[in-house]
Amino acid sequence: METDMTMRQTIATSLLLVVALSGCDEEGPQIDVESAIPVRVEAVQRQPIAEYVSATSTAQAINAATLTALQAGEYQLQPHPTAGRPYAMGDAIAEGALVVRLHNPEFENQVSIESKRLQYQSAQREFEKQKVLHEKGGITLREVTDAERMFIDADYALENAQLQLARLEVRAPFSGILADLPHRSVGELVETGAELGRLMDYETLYAEVSLPGAEIDRVHPDQSLIAMAYGGSDSDTLSGVIEQVSPVLDADSRMFKATLRVANEELSLRPGMFLKIDIIAEERDSTIVIARDVVTDRDGRHVVYIVDKGIALERQLELGIGNRQAVEVLSGLDVDEELVVEGFETLRDRSRVKTGR
Repeated sequence: METDMTMRQTIATSLLLVVALSGCDEEGPQIDVESAIPVRVEAVQRQPIAEYVSATSTAQAINAATLTALQAGEYQLQPHPTAGRPYAMGDAIAEGALVVRLHNPEFENQVSIESKRLQYQSAQREFEKQKVLHEKGGITLREVTDAERMFIDADYALENAQLQLARLEVRAPFSGILADLPHRSVGELVETGAELGRLMDYETLYAEVSLPGAEIDRVHPDQSLIAMAYGGSDSDTLSGVIEQVSPVLDADSRMFKATLRVANEELSLRPGMFLKIDIIAEERDSTIVIARDVVTDRDGRHVVYIVDKGIALERQLELGIGNRQAVEVLSGLDVDEELVVEGFETLRDRSRVKTGR
């Protein structure tokens, strides 16, 4: 009986030991099983960057003119020199080209251009003859002077007649595009002062901008700028230059005025378009540049993440100049480090990551 008791105690002790060992196996060691966060990285590089003073404005043609009838007459739209048809809106017109002629026989008779031309030719011959006679001693200086005066008067009379007849011709004052051409019937009587068309030269565009007074020391004549149609692609930009800058602020708005020109040789921008203007206030030729949207604000600190051996490391940055898309990094990053550009939103310092490019 004593032996049975000993066996039961031995079995019980063994069972307790097995249970204890089983409990230890179920708890096991505590292991970090954090999943790697997928991110995309790009190598940090040096690039050029510019900081802008930005504004909006409306594009204007550098030259614009209304073609106006200077004399009453019957409307005669002239043919385009190469298109084989009358001029139409959108046509390119060379400086001095005849666009409209006004037929007015009564006015032409009053001018009497042919009579003025004959008087000029006669006075010219008489003056030349009197000069020869004076050189030979046949007449006095007074007679030569009288002949010269008559010749000069005839010259002025002919020139004035030509100017009068030119009032019947509507010509382009500069090379440009025929922006407007109101419809008129052939032979329609046009009164003096009637608007017959509108000509614009917009190979160079002109614009005015109002800028905050705080920027007045950063904007000056001959300063470079870029311009684009509002809502257009950032790649469709044109270059320009500040032309004039007002030295004073408007008392009500606290803004100052500047005028600018934009090169538009391909006519890609049109007068009347709403423009976005970026005046280059400061620029760098080669500096560390990153996209602005990868920078996170953490308690007033500018933070990004780089990847080193599968671990995301937090970097605090000192930033320099920047624009809407990019920013200069003065300290905190080195060239060729792998910068996290996608997937950084949930990262913390020393997060485990898996990278893609």
